[in-house]
Amino acid sequence: MNQSELIAKVASDAGVSQAEAGRLIDATFSAISGSLAKGEEVRLSSLGIFDVADRAAREGRNPATGAAIQIAATKAVRFRPSKGLKDTVAGAKK
Repeated sequence: MNQSELIAKVASDAGVSQAEAGRLIDATFSAISGSLAKGEEVRLSSLGIFDVADRAAREGRNPATGAAIQIAATKAVRFRPSKGLKDTVAGAKK
């Protein structure tokens, strides 16, 4: 499912226009992104937990030359699914 398909599904399920659903989804994603940028955790009980993890600097290898390179420290978004989401996905595979 891509973003336009998500917007169409939300609009259909909520009984609103696709334009309104698009604005709501954009606002939701913006709120999640803003919280993560501040280092805050976002908990959505039916979906899971989004948080920011620090990745330490490390040494890697250039695959083309095999030369050692330094990879800078960075922050990465991490997602841990809720039990409900795990159960839903596991049930869908049957």
